[in-house]
Amino acid sequence: MGVSGSGDVLAGSITGLLARGLSPVGAACWGTWAHSHAGDRLAERVFETGFLASEIADELTASFADAQRASDQE
Repeated sequence: MGVSGSGDVLAGSITGLLARGLSPVGAACWGTWAHSHAGDRLAERVFETGFLASEIADELTASFADAQRASDQE
């Protein structure tokens, strides 16, 4: 994502997962997935106008919830 500050959001999501005890590889994988998924969710709604990095950050909770729901269904 080429939005200014989106890399900071990605770094923050990975760091947050590391702080919660995930391994560095696990945090990198899950943080990257959640960041990408958040962007996909936003793009479905606001593709024409674009979005801000703060909106990606706001969408991360929903991304992790989607992953949890998918895990619960398995």
